[in-house]
Amino acid sequence: MAAIDAQRGLDRAIRFVAAVTLAAALSGCTSTVLEGTLGPSQPLVGAAQPAPVDPQVARVGAEEHPRIVAAFGGVYRDPKLEQTLARVVGRLVDASEVPSQAYRITILNSPTVNAFALPGGYLYVTRGLLALANDSSELAAVIAHEMAHVTANHAVERQNRAREAVIVSRVVTDVLDDGLAGKLALASSQRTLAAFSQQQELEADAIGIRTIGKAGYDPFAAARFLERMGRFADYKSAPGAVQDKRADFLSSHPSTPQRVEFAIRAARQFGAPGIGEVDRNRYLDGIDGVVFGDDPSQGYVRGRNFLHPALGVGFTVPDGFVLDNTADAVLATGTDGTALRFDGANLAAGTSLVDYLTSGWVNGLDRSSITSFSVNGMEAASARASARGWAFRIILIRAGETATYRFIFANESDAPGLQQAADATIASFRKLTADEASRLQPLRVRVVTVRPGDTVERFAAQMSEVDRPADLFRALNGIGPGDQPSPGSKVKIIQ
Repeated sequence: MAAIDAQRGLDRAIRFVAAVTLAAALSGCTSTVLEGTLGPSQPLVGAAQPAPVDPQVARVGAEEHPRIVAAFGGVYRDPKLEQTLARVVGRLVDASEVPSQAYRITILNSPTVNAFALPGGYLYVTRGLLALANDSSELAAVIAHEMAHVTANHAVERQNRAREAVIVSRVVTDVLDDGLAGKLALASSQRTLAAFSQQQELEADAIGIRTIGKAGYDPFAAARFLERMGRFADYKSAPGAVQDKRADFLSSHPSTPQRVEFAIRAARQFGAPGIGEVDRNRYLDGIDGVVFGDDPSQGYVRGRNFLHPALGVGFTVPDGFVLDNTADAVLATGTDGTALRFDGANLAAGTSLVDYLTSGWVNGLDRSSITSFSVNGMEAASARASARGWAFRIILIRAGETATYRFIFANESDAPGLQQAADATIASFRKLTADEASRLQPLRVRVVTVRPGDTVERFAAQMSEVDRPADLFRALNGIGPGDQPSPGSKVKIIQ
């Protein structure tokens, strides 16, 4: 949980169920705003005299950049990783169809697997995607795809099409004085826009594969990485796994078998598989040590525990619950449908917890249920609420003079499990000792060389802090079911 800021959540507190189960996702390549990014934190990569850029187009990227950086956990700074990325991008620029286009590169401090571009040459790639890629050619395939969106002006074209769709619907409504006709016109325009966006993705695929092939990289890397992202998405969405609500590359760039097949056909224009450079060892050296999963500033999920060394607090959810740490809050879901949101409450010093509960931000509050109590020596207050068919338990805990935290539990029925989950979680809330906080360290990608006799199971045993380590090891390294790593090769483990 990045900076726990409850103020932003006050007006939506009891509407949080949608945020718990369907947290707002940034839309990647299907959105003009999030078409890809690149930040001013890195120098421009491109020709000495880049092609002129429409000031309005450039302004889109400049204005949206700070919002994107904030939404994705800030900028991830790692000189070795930046050099790895810059080397690939510089090579792609030289081979691109518009080598005069300048780009700015930002590595986003997010565990999600994502990359996107904004008009004006802003490109972003998350550390999560960099950790998943296995060689320079796979990274090049992703970056070249996003560069293609910039050079083909896809974001601008899509914005114009969307504007046209709205205009058409308004004209039909005004002329016919028929709201239904206007809705039908808008629906038709939206279907056209969706098909247009899909065509843009295929066009970007074709341009990107052509670019990496011209740059001397393996042109089949695009299809290979699409398949690996699909396997990683399967790992993330398996029964009992954490359902990460943040957008990823596949949510905005749908990876279908037809698209993989398209990528393979485009790559065959350069020849049979096995051509081009993959640059695996140098790339893996570049990502060795990259933070994997939660950033230290957001606290850590360790099994059923959430521990935040900077805030000095932690708690444990009941058996069967799965924790998901996002930039705005910590979310959890149980097998009976109970959902949890944990964040901070922005209370002025001296404000009573009961007064805050009754200040109007809780819809359907049962005032008679408000109770004051203590949790491990800390002042607390709780209440029940019901709204829109949901039952809620709301608990506030004051952990310090300026630190108050909020738990909101919800279920569609006021079943015993709702209260039991709330009671067990709240009872576990505690302040961390200085020693406990100091021992918490982020997980990192570690690159190791496979020795004779090493197996998936042996490497998985070294990854004790992650969920289903054997499955994660296979997903990260592109090792299929039943296969084993080859002695002498390099693989990624998480420690």
